[in-house]
Amino acid sequence: MKTVKKNYSSLPEPLKCRGSMDTRELRFSRAMAFAIDEINNSSDLLPGVTLGYKIHDSCSSPPMAVQVAFQFTNDPLSMYKNTKVLDQLKRVNFSRNGYHVSFDANGDPVAFYELINWKRNENGGLEFVTVGHYDESLTPGQKFNIKREINKPQLIIEGWSKLSFGTRALEEVEHTVGPLSDQRTEGVRDVGVSLLSECVILGNSELLALRSEGDVIIGGLFPVHYLVSNSRDTYNSKPQNRPCNGFDDRAFRWMMTMIFAVEEINRNPALLPGVTLGYHIMDSCDHIHTSLRALLSLLTHTHILGPFSIPLVSYFATCACLTDKHTYPSFLRTVPSDLFQVRGLVELVKFFGWNWVGTVGTLDDYSRYGIQAFSNQFIQLGGCLAYHLTIPQSPTLGEIGAMADTLQSSNAKVVVVFASEVQLQELFSELAARNVSGIQWVASESWVTANMLTAPQFHLLLQGTLGFSFPGVYIPGLREFLLKVRPKAEPGFEFHNMLWEEVFDCRLEFTADPSNMNANDFERVIEQYDQHGSKLNTKSRSSTLKTYVGGSMEFKFSAQENTTDSPERPVCTGSEDLSNLQSSYTELSKVRISYNVYKAVYAIAHALHDLLECGSVGATTAEAGCKKNASKPIELLSYLKRVNFTNQFGEKVHFDDNGEPVPLYDIINRQKDSKGKIRFVKVGSYDGSVPMDQQLQLNQSKIVWTGGLSQVPVSLCTDPCPPGSRQARRPGEPQCCFDCLPCAEGEISNQTDSIECTKCPEYYWSDKRKVECVAGVDDFLSVYDTMGIILITLTLLGVVMTTVITTVFHHFRATPIVRANNSEISFLLLVSLKLCFLCSLPFIGKPSIWTCRLRQAAFGVSFVLCLSCLLVKTIVVLLAFRSTGPGSGAMKLFGPAQQRTLILCTTAPQVCLCAGWLSAAPPFPFRNPMYQASTGKIVVECREPWPAGFYLVLGYIGLLASLCLLLAFLGRKLPDTFNEAKLITFSMIIFCAVWLSFIPAHVSSPGKFTVAVEIFAILASSFGLLLCIFVPKCFIILVRPENNVKKRMIKSPR
Repeated sequence: MKTVKKNYSSLPEPLKCRGSMDTRELRFSRAMAFAIDEINNSSDLLPGVTLGYKIHDSCSSPPMAVQVAFQFTNDPLSMYKNTKVLDQLKRVNFSRNGYHVSFDANGDPVAFYELINWKRNENGGLEFVTVGHYDESLTPGQKFNIKREINKPQLIIEGWSKLSFGTRALEEVEHTVGPLSDQRTEGVRDVGVSLLSECVILGNSELLALRSEGDVIIGGLFPVHYLVSNSRDTYNSKPQNRPCNGFDDRAFRWMMTMIFAVEEINRNPALLPGVTLGYHIMDSCDHIHTSLRALLSLLTHTHILGPFSIPLVSYFATCACLTDKHTYPSFLRTVPSDLFQVRGLVELVKFFGWNWVGTVGTLDDYSRYGIQAFSNQFIQLGGCLAYHLTIPQSPTLGEIGAMADTLQSSNAKVVVVFASEVQLQELFSELAARNVSGIQWVASESWVTANMLTAPQFHLLLQGTLGFSFPGVYIPGLREFLLKVRPKAEPGFEFHNMLWEEVFDCRLEFTADPSNMNANDFERVIEQYDQHGSKLNTKSRSSTLKTYVGGSMEFKFSAQENTTDSPERPVCTGSEDLSNLQSSYTELSKVRISYNVYKAVYAIAHALHDLLECGSVGATTAEAGCKKNASKPIELLSYLKRVNFTNQFGEKVHFDDNGEPVPLYDIINRQKDSKGKIRFVKVGSYDGSVPMDQQLQLNQSKIVWTGGLSQVPVSLCTDPCPPGSRQARRPGEPQCCFDCLPCAEGEISNQTDSIECTKCPEYYWSDKRKVECVAGVDDFLSVYDTMGIILITLTLLGVVMTTVITTVFHHFRATPIVRANNSEISFLLLVSLKLCFLCSLPFIGKPSIWTCRLRQAAFGVSFVLCLSCLLVKTIVVLLAFRSTGPGSGAMKLFGPAQQRTLILCTTAPQVCLCAGWLSAAPPFPFRNPMYQASTGKIVVECREPWPAGFYLVLGYIGLLASLCLLLAFLGRKLPDTFNEAKLITFSMIIFCAVWLSFIPAHVSSPGKFTVAVEIFAILASSFGLLLCIFVPKCFIILVRPENNVKKRMIKSPR
């Protein structure tokens, strides 16, 4: 459709459709018209109603589709009508021409697909043949169905043929045979068996294989090569085999171990008597596409795969995802799931206190599932990930450099790696070139014992690596069997020749006589060497083939991989000796993966044995009525799940409900021996089947750490917080990155890396290091404190002064100045002042029950008695100077008896108030921890349950003091001679000022200073009364006795 640019200033131009007509879409529109005509011609459906149609061309354009859609909705009632039709349409349910039509809640029909095979007919054309179907409405396992009665020519995938079906059908295939996605090793590393009919694969595309015929064929896939070219199929020609490079002699040993086990079983008369096992083993090249191609080849040649219940026993696929029996019902393995390895690795890392680690993985499922499970469990146990590096499938130099920079600069000194040695080689080579050291590598089982990484260039980097590995054993006879391998210029020995060239770093040249080879053998040798990147030692393939066909010349070819940029290798002599070779192929002191292969083959053999015996112990095949070729794969699978035997190494081989073996691991430490070579030393074990506290067993004295050190490396984001401090999380950073803050006063932390400090119990306090709670120190106004000594001294001084004044007054009691204002009241006032001084003593020292009750009562009564005396003296002065003369009526009415009565009446209320207060809510000693946070001490004080009592006592004292001040103020202008009114006025002013200042000072003073303020107020007011009232009189008595005469009491006339 032509695109028209709009300016929205005028009516848009009509959209126009361009391009050629799609005849298939035209057929769809005609099918709609045909269906409507057929309905109109039917008398059963919509009788009396004629359907019409209006068909528009959307031109495969959203704007055009929207425009024509609006043309269908120009009816105002269309909204209502369409809603009613929609409701009925959702409930439609009918069958026609064998197909059922209905819609689910989402408006979707039942998913039903036909499996179509593109078949070349006799005329050379293509026709579409239905060979099966997929029905979503059926139960799992029955949804996908292939017509078994079809002839072989009906299901040919050859040349330009194509097999097509819906997406959900693909999912059903995956549900039954397992997803066609990368699981453990960029391909399939499995051993399996089946007894089904074969398919025909693409012609002239056979992969390299090792074969041996037998009654039952066991197939095997091994990653003999680990590099595959990244060429893409153009689909313009027949896809070619992708060349595989990078020969792995260790994987070749695994392959040969399978052959050794098969031959050993065939020689055993007790196991599978009368039955010969064969094998068909192919190279997966550690690549998903090559693995699938090899798998389909095994399906054709070895009957390894049944359609949907395929017995598969893996020797190296550890991905935890394969435990799901709903997705992989026929999968078993002789290697434990990574679920157990991850648990062990987490426990190992936490055992050594490594809370700050990095992780390295790849893009395959083995790495992704392993790293994800490790990270989740590690974080749940308080660990943190410093980083995660993912190695791409084909990393560039820049990507490798960036990952090396991260590893080199990070403060995480422990790195957990889930990957294979091939995937790690480039990264480790870059780190080795930088002389990186000090990283403690924690390895998964896939590379911890890889000889490829034991080269001298990796010693500094990888020495001390710690990791999990499968238990190793020595298999008798395996070494001798492996050393028998010799190169040959025959089909089926291609892998032997590649091994020879790899381990001896030479090239093989064979001279073959064409007369001894037929054309098919020659062409097969050429094809199979080409597909693995090998080269022919001729000028060109076509010329060589032409020479052979002519039959007049000999030819030479080599198994050497075609590497144009490498120097020419020397020619192999053929006399090389494998027994003198030091490589992973001949390192057989303890084999691990090979042992898993060995157990897998024996598990299949025992399952076949039980199947052929029909499960009856001691019964022969004939007696049990079993037919060797009539068994189905699902029957073998059932026996395989129940297999249970003890092998020659004393290990009990069996599978649990998930097809898993007993999870046993060795903990391996890479150590350099005295000869400078890396050895794999067992330093512990892990058994996932025993209780948690017994699973990890380590011999730490045997471990050599990174760089050859004997001390455990430290890998922490932050140094541990010492006791007496706590962690403080840094915002935006993992929980392992924190600052250390000291505990607050009264809080402790007695452990390293405490998350929070613990508050000390009541009456306890933290020590100086904040690691221990000690009993709180009682704090009170002690007699030994400087302040206490000063206050006691002042108290005693007041008492002494009062006593001296009393003595002076008593000695001069007959003098006029003493007798002037009722000497009896003066002596009573001196006694009360002495009591005021003494009442401060109960406030000093550690409070007790009696001192708490005595102090406030003594204070209240003493001061009220003192003020009562002052009040009487003030009244007497006023009455004496206001009367007209001696012997007046006013003085007679307020004589000594009345004065004593007034003193008694004004003191009695305070006595009653204190008595009631002490009886109902007496004060009691209390250890107050309020100030412990600031001073670290517990204040021992008298707590008053009824605080109002104290303020009532204080208020009554204030009332008497105010009354005295008022009366004294009224008598301030009386004659000066012997006039006590002025003296009382000054004393009351001092008294009131002291106690008004006392209230805010008392409230705001902390701890023992509250008591000190009250004592100070008592002493200050007492000294004020004593000095203002009695010292002037003593001065006259002692210094100016001439003024101490009666006539001085009479005011002189003006």
